[in-house]
Amino acid sequence: MKKLLTSLFAATVLGTLPLSAQETENSITINSADGGKEVINLPQGMVSTTDSLYLDWISKHYINPNENCTMSMQNPQVSDSIYLDRLKRIPAIIEMPYNDIVRKFIDMYATRLRQKVAFMLSANNFYMPIFEEALDLYDLPLELKYLPVIESALNPMAVSPQGATGLWQFMLRTGQVYGLKVNSLVDERRDPIKSTRAAARYLKDLYDIYNDWNLVLAAYNCGPGTINKAIRRAGGEKDFWKIYDYLPKETRGYVPAFIAANYIMTYYCEHYISPMEMRMPESTDTIHISRPLNLNQVAEVCKINIDELRALNPEFRKDIVPGNEKPYALRLPTKMVSSFIDAEDSVYTYKADTYLTRRAMVEVKSAKGSGSGKAVYHRIRNGETLGGIAARYGVSVKQLRRLNGIKGSNIRAGKSLRIR
Repeated sequence: MKKLLTSLFAATVLGTLPLSAQETENSITINSADGGKEVINLPQGMVSTTDSLYLDWISKHYINPNENCTMSMQNPQVSDSIYLDRLKRIPAIIEMPYNDIVRKFIDMYATRLRQKVAFMLSANNFYMPIFEEALDLYDLPLELKYLPVIESALNPMAVSPQGATGLWQFMLRTGQVYGLKVNSLVDERRDPIKSTRAAARYLKDLYDIYNDWNLVLAAYNCGPGTINKAIRRAGGEKDFWKIYDYLPKETRGYVPAFIAANYIMTYYCEHYISPMEMRMPESTDTIHISRPLNLNQVAEVCKINIDELRALNPEFRKDIVPGNEKPYALRLPTKMVSSFIDAEDSVYTYKADTYLTRRAMVEVKSAKGSGSGKAVYHRIRNGETLGGIAARYGVSVKQLRRLNGIKGSNIRAGKSLRIR
């Protein structure tokens, strides 16, 4: 039995690592090379909460995937040599060296963020096949599938204080450059499949610039411009650890956090962390929607929990699928697809006046109460004059000029003239 820590971790009930005097919930403190202390800002995925509708679909108890993986609130003591050996055994193209900074991030995942890791391990089953397929398609290292762990904690609804959104935390402009549509109803940065394909293309483009995966990761966090400045200030060095001191505080911790994420998602059992039970459906399929549709219509007719439906379709910001713009894919549990198809007409018409209230046409009533409020037109015949037409309908010539944009008195036979 591995020796358990009793000093650093004994005070924790939920696996929380005590904060130092310099630290906040958004930072950690490490020993710097000159013997002092350095505060590093944490990546967004390590500070964001998981109390979204996705966590509502996770049971509060844990499951044991095998006999050797048991859940405990205590974290075992691990030596540097064991950490080093385990990192070396991860099959990866991306360099994952070990040092005190990397250890600090591993310890944080294994202690303060234990429950978050348990949540992400369960979400793995849903998202990792999507990530792996896209990375393989673009011939990228598969270990990049853990990048959303530090970006968003595997929450497609995550939004950073700067406005980065989705699993891969795309800023608005970058997302648009890579083909992700964002409007009042749809935010494709939240779509797991579309955003993953976009992220893969972005990562590939960054690698074409730097030919170094650690620099690619750093550039993904703070942008190529910031990395290029750091390289210049470091005398042209193109190694993350050599330009480290010239990087923003959050970016300094980004690569260590990525290494730690790969470690904890691989060796979670060794730290007595067990996945939570995922209540999301084991398999899903898509239906193409070509008419406006509200998710509530689907939920009520097909008897699907609305929160589950939102979790499966996070890109629809207001529950509305704007199918009249272009066909959109609606993701459903596989077992519910046939129910939707059988009741499709009923789904579209169900409470449409309640859930689809955007009007295509409205009738404008006359403020003077003139008739039905509908516009009245007269087709001009040969020999008719503006004055004669005005007298016939009991209106003024001035009104006819105003309604029809006429400056003089010339009118042309065959044209329609608006009367009121």
